[in-house]
Amino acid sequence: MERKLFSEAAELFDLPADVVAGLPHVELVGNSQFYMEHHRGILSYSGEEIAINGDALIVRVRGTGLELVSMTGEALRIKGVIDRVEWER
Repeated sequence: MERKLFSEAAELFDLPADVVAGLPHVELVGNSQFYMEHHRGILSYSGEEIAINGDALIVRVRGTGLELVSMTGEALRIKGVIDRVEWER
Protein backbone atom coordinates (compact mmCIF):
# COMPACT_ATOMS: atom_id res chain seq x y z
CA MET A 1 0.00 0.00 0.00
CA GLU A 2 2.76 2.44 1.01
CA ARG A 3 4.81 1.66 -2.12
CA LYS A 4 1.76 2.31 -4.31
CA LEU A 5 1.28 5.69 -2.66
CA PHE A 6 4.95 6.59 -3.24
CA SER A 7 4.72 5.39 -6.82
CA GLU A 8 1.65 7.53 -7.49
CA ALA A 9 3.27 10.58 -5.87
CA ALA A 10 6.38 10.08 -8.01
CA GLU A 11 4.26 9.92 -11.15
CA LEU A 12 2.26 13.00 -10.17
CA PHE A 13 5.39 15.10 -9.58
CA ASP A 14 7.36 13.47 -12.41
CA LEU A 15 10.02 12.12 -10.02
CA PRO A 16 11.86 8.79 -10.31
CA ALA A 17 9.79 6.20 -8.38
CA ASP A 18 12.89 4.46 -7.02
CA VAL A 19 14.12 7.65 -5.35
CA VAL A 20 10.76 8.54 -3.81
CA ALA A 21 9.97 5.04 -2.54
CA GLY A 22 13.52 4.07 -1.56
CA LEU A 23 13.44 1.21 -4.06
CA PRO A 24 16.74 -0.32 -5.18
CA HIS A 25 18.38 1.51 -8.07
CA VAL A 26 20.70 -0.71 -10.13
CA GLU A 27 23.23 0.23 -12.82
CA LEU A 28 25.33 -2.15 -14.88
CA VAL A 29 28.33 -0.89 -16.87
CA GLY A 30 29.11 -3.44 -19.54
CA ASN A 31 29.78 -6.75 -17.87
CA SER A 32 32.43 -5.47 -15.47
CA GLN A 33 30.78 -3.09 -12.98
CA PHE A 34 27.59 -3.28 -10.94
CA TYR A 35 26.25 -0.40 -8.83
CA MET A 36 23.26 -0.48 -6.48
CA GLU A 37 21.66 2.20 -4.32
CA HIS A 38 19.16 1.60 -1.49
CA HIS A 39 20.45 -1.85 -0.51
CA ARG A 40 19.89 -3.45 2.89
CA GLY A 41 23.20 -5.30 3.15
CA ILE A 42 25.09 -8.28 1.78
CA LEU A 43 23.55 -11.73 2.33
CA SER A 44 26.40 -13.82 0.89
CA TYR A 45 29.72 -13.10 -0.75
CA SER A 46 32.13 -15.10 -2.91
CA GLY A 47 34.16 -14.53 -6.06
CA GLU A 48 31.38 -16.21 -8.07
CA GLU A 49 28.23 -14.80 -6.43
CA ILE A 50 27.24 -11.84 -4.30
CA ALA A 51 23.69 -11.79 -2.92
CA ILE A 52 22.32 -8.40 -1.88
CA ASN A 53 19.28 -7.66 0.23
CA GLY A 54 17.12 -5.24 -1.73
CA ASP A 55 14.37 -5.16 0.92
CA ALA A 56 11.45 -6.64 -1.03
CA LEU A 57 13.78 -8.68 -3.27
CA ILE A 58 17.17 -10.34 -3.35
CA VAL A 59 19.60 -9.33 -6.09
CA ARG A 60 22.22 -11.93 -7.06
CA VAL A 61 25.24 -10.90 -9.10
CA ARG A 62 26.95 -13.94 -10.64
CA GLY A 63 30.25 -14.17 -12.50
CA THR A 64 33.97 -14.65 -11.92
CA GLY A 65 36.45 -12.61 -9.94
CA LEU A 66 33.67 -10.63 -8.27
CA GLU A 67 34.86 -8.13 -5.70
CA LEU A 68 33.00 -5.66 -3.50
CA VAL A 69 34.88 -2.45 -4.30
CA SER A 70 32.95 -0.08 -2.04
CA MET A 71 29.96 -0.15 0.25
CA THR A 72 28.18 2.47 2.32
CA GLY A 73 24.85 2.32 4.10
CA GLU A 74 23.22 3.57 0.91
CA ALA A 75 25.17 2.17 -2.06
CA LEU A 76 27.59 -0.54 -3.15
CA ARG A 77 29.82 -1.22 -6.14
CA ILE A 78 30.99 -4.60 -7.45
CA LYS A 79 33.60 -5.28 -10.13
CA GLY A 80 34.62 -8.45 -11.94
CA VAL A 81 33.35 -10.39 -14.94
CA ILE A 82 29.58 -10.32 -14.52
CA ASP A 83 27.74 -13.13 -16.27
CA ARG A 84 24.24 -12.36 -14.99
CA VAL A 85 22.15 -10.44 -12.49
CA GLU A 86 19.09 -12.12 -10.99
CA TRP A 87 16.16 -10.82 -8.96
CA GLU A 88 14.25 -12.98 -6.47
CA ARG A 89 11.09 -12.02 -4.64
